[in-house]
Amino acid sequence: MKCQFCDNPATVHVTDITKSKKRELHLCERCARKHNLVPDQPSPHVDLKALLGLLTAPLVTGQLAADPAALTCPTCGLQYGEFRAAGRLGCPADYDAFEAALVPLIERIHRAVAHTGKIPQAVRRQLREADLRNLREQLAAAITAEKYEDAARLRDLIRQKEATDEPR
Repeated sequence: MKCQFCDNPATVHVTDITKSKKRELHLCERCARKHNLVPDQPSPHVDLKALLGLLTAPLVTGQLAADPAALTCPTCGLQYGEFRAAGRLGCPADYDAFEAALVPLIERIHRAVAHTGKIPQAVRRQLREADLRNLREQLAAAITAEKYEDAARLRDLIRQKEATDEPR
């Protein structure tokens, strides 16, 4: 595609949509600079991802803080540096060998260290029914023992669960 102002190849493409009207501009870099669509000097590149990684990296004590590359799995011989380069672990024992480094990494990526996953709807329904059954048994026991404050709390909890945990 050629520039709309000269015959040079277009390297800057601008699409402007105003009031449901689409307008496209195809310009070469020189014409784009002339019309102030591209800055004259490139701004210094800052690797924000690396910078944030340095700022938010958790402080780990012991061997990892001194030299994480020194960690090695005793089972498969994988070194921590190799794991970082490849992004893959070698065996199940690597989770134990690199635990001090993996836990903060997994928590930063997944925002948790325990997998919760999805629960099938039938199992979710069974868990809900078992929970409600257990609460009702506790309610009956509290009434029998004449612990009315506990009974009122359990009654409110049962009502709340029945209202919010409607099966879908």
